[in-house]
Amino acid sequence: MSIWTVAFVAGWFLIGLPTDPLYAFAWLWAATIAWRSDRPWRTHLGFARDWLPVVVLLALYNLSRGFADNGATPHAMELIVADKWMFGWAMDGQVPTIWLQQHLYDPDGIHWWDVGVSWVYFSHFVVTLAAAVVLWLKERARWAAFMRRWGFLCASGLVTYFIYPAAPPWWAAQYGMLEEVARISTRGWREFGMHGAGNLLNAGQIASNPVAAMPSLHTAWALFVVVFFLGVTRRRWWPLLLCYPLAMTFTLVYAGEHYVIDVLVGWAYVGMTFLVVGLAERWWAARKARRRPTEPEPEDPPSAAIGAQRPGPDENDQESGPGSEPGRTLTVGR
Repeated sequence: MSIWTVAFVAGWFLIGLPTDPLYAFAWLWAATIAWRSDRPWRTHLGFARDWLPVVVLLALYNLSRGFADNGATPHAMELIVADKWMFGWAMDGQVPTIWLQQHLYDPDGIHWWDVGVSWVYFSHFVVTLAAAVVLWLKERARWAAFMRRWGFLCASGLVTYFIYPAAPPWWAAQYGMLEEVARISTRGWREFGMHGAGNLLNAGQIASNPVAAMPSLHTAWALFVVVFFLGVTRRRWWPLLLCYPLAMTFTLVYAGEHYVIDVLVGWAYVGMTFLVVGLAERWWAARKARRRPTEPEPEDPPSAAIGAQRPGPDENDQESGPGSEPGRTLTVGR
């Protein structure tokens, strides 16, 4: 694990953070090998067998988002109107992104919250995958349940991108629908001299579909991970866990990546995911139970009957006392 950590940090500084699915898969697989280095290679190859389909689906998901707009004009004004209707009364008639950047963004300096925003934004690419890897190592049944829900959530979001392509605040600002919006999700790393840490992330942002904002899967993934583990977490830790999706919400809105309405719809998709997949799992379990053949009750073999009757004594036979002879009757006098 020490070797893995040194290599990961070196790759982080030189190449960038592992935001690409294939790149992240390589690091996660190496981490499982380092953590269980005493296991045979057959065990480590099992990770590749189980995870390769997941990685391929994630790669296809990232590529397919780029075709979601299909050349159509993306939706933008209705999202702006929705955010102004919800928050304009408290933010001088502005959408939350504009208001937050007017009060917190400093183009000439980086503050501590900018650093936090960059880390929270990066966590989107790591936390969900890392949680899935831990489940794979500890409890395969729960890993399968996790992946079914995660896959359904991603697929639902992708379908929505095709049906309803929507533009984020920074895109709307470029076309004059909003005031100037800075896209500042990665600037916090410069404070630590990590100028190359966001190289892959910035390249991915340039190549990704700019009109895949509704729903926000960034906040959806954050809430999904928290909700999945709430049932096995003590209630006193729930507020701390729920701070994560709230921090992701602030990050995305402040950095110009999403509107609040995108976040709320993403949360609604998480609720739909747990409801639909949970019902599907119960239906499948009931179907399997109905199709399972009923085993006939075993019959007792005649010779193995417990307490089989012995041939009773002859009616003329009587119990003989000591010294009596067979066939004679012992007479007891008065």
